[in-house]
Amino acid sequence: MTGKRRGMPQKNGTFSESVRQSFIKLQNELNVQFNNSNLLYQAFTHSSYVNEHRRKFYTDNERLEFLGDAVLELSVSQYLFQKFPSMSEGELTKLRAAIVCEPSLVLFANELKFGVYVLLGKGEEITGGRERPALLADVFESFIGALYLDQGLEPVVTFLEQVVFPKVEIGAFSHVMDYKSQLQEMVQQSNNGSLVYEIVEEKGPAHNRTFVSVVKLGAEELGLGKGKSKKEAEQKAAQVAITLIKEQASSRQEG
Repeated sequence: MTGKRRGMPQKNGTFSESVRQSFIKLQNELNVQFNNSNLLYQAFTHSSYVNEHRRKFYTDNERLEFLGDAVLELSVSQYLFQKFPSMSEGELTKLRAAIVCEPSLVLFANELKFGVYVLLGKGEEITGGRERPALLADVFESFIGALYLDQGLEPVVTFLEQVVFPKVEIGAFSHVMDYKSQLQEMVQQSNNGSLVYEIVEEKGPAHNRTFVSVVKLGAEELGLGKGKSKKEAEQKAAQVAITLIKEQASSRQEG
């Protein structure tokens, strides 16, 4: 990714060659090259590291975390607004909250192995700080803030398109998405009739049941879904139906 330099060079202490080499490795793995490497170093510098190296004049990542939080929320909001045109404000807010919440950020950070690169003080290291959820979530936000300062919003969005948005596409946050309401709105807009959900199969022992639901529009079956509850199965069926309707609409436009 390339972009215009945004951040002024930070007055940071000089890092060791091994630290610099580790961040070169990280940039190669992420396919991101920083113009101002000090911003990248700062994104991964925990306050405990600064406290133990006071003569080096290092800067911790707390301010970048503050900025990254806002940039991440804006980027995710824009993506959701464009991706789900029929979703209500309340549903968009709920979905965004699920994407930017701490457990999700920890998941993203762990997949990128960010914990390996965090610069920690010895005390924080001994107490397991490298695996602490709050610390990992903060580092992910700090990285977003650093990338934004270094290159602007577009490279941030490109990064999120690789790391975060695909998880939305595959339904990783479907537990907070009301697909039934979205499908109902789509059907109402086209005045195609009424939707009917039906549980067509229940299988498995009582403590571990699996339900299969179909959603129909008149006599036409639009989608089939499975879940551990009737509600989940219906939501999955609605999700499949939405995909089908969009594909049909796309085919008609191409035709």
